[in-house]
Amino acid sequence: MRILFVASGNKGSLAPFISEQAAALERKGYEIHIFPVQGKGFLGYLKARKGLMDAIARFRPELIHAHYGLCGLLSTLQGKIPVVTTFHGSDINEARVRPFSRLAMRRSAYSIFVSQKLVELLRPSGNYSLLPCGVNLDAFPPLSKEDARRNLGIAPSEKRILFAGAFDNPVKNAALAKEAVALLPETELIELKGFRREEIALQMLAADAMLMTSLTEGSPQVVKEAMAAGCPVVSVDVGDVRERIEGLSACKICGRSPEALAEGLRSALSFNGRTEGRERLISGGFDNSLIADRLVTIYRSCV
Repeated sequence: MRILFVASGNKGSLAPFISEQAAALERKGYEIHIFPVQGKGFLGYLKARKGLMDAIARFRPELIHAHYGLCGLLSTLQGKIPVVTTFHGSDINEARVRPFSRLAMRRSAYSIFVSQKLVELLRPSGNYSLLPCGVNLDAFPPLSKEDARRNLGIAPSEKRILFAGAFDNPVKNAALAKEAVALLPETELIELKGFRREEIALQMLAADAMLMTSLTEGSPQVVKEAMAAGCPVVSVDVGDVRERIEGLSACKICGRSPEALAEGLRSALSFNGRTEGRERLISGGFDNSLIADRLVTIYRSCV
């Protein structure tokens, strides 16, 4: 089966969880072509229609898998090839984008939502599934924190908290994270920005905890990746994080106050070893290969 992935290319490359999903499908023998959309807002995406039509004419896909609502809406404008649209969070959580995503959902042959909260916001009536993105578990080797720190040149005594995003992204709410970490003496908050893909895995393997303070999320990939590394996650109740981490050692859902988050982080800082996050991902079917199998079932139902 030939599948055309349509996703934003505004940052120079696809989001890693999308390119890794494509790679998992290719390993199963599916032919994947990627069309990166250059443009912002509805009009920016509309201008990409000619390029998309040219890509369709060259590749002749049997199905289009669009990631995010605007890509889904753009993809449905060609009117002949069935479209599967995955909604990841910002395309529904942001009120100004939601109407376009709702229209994309109605025009798509099948819709995929990465969290139950997104389903509740958009209230689909057609064919849909709840299917978070998977994780490339091979990218997170069973490495001890000490060995990971040695590879990065980090002292064993350093207290390191990874921030789940970039400080300059307002949705990630870095101000709250900084206030919480300021209550913990000699603890550093590390911005998860500017690292290569393999460096991110090492940073998670070397960290004492991952901190998420986002205002909105879908099914944050960074949380699942921290789980794959066995890194404790401390988070506000956002997206599907509670469902992913509740009950895991040293992981905690906290209130939106610096004091509550600092208390959760203290528990993580005193924890030695790895969480059971990796085992939960495996038992829950979140390995990229297993997610690809579920995608194939969806594709076949549409074609």
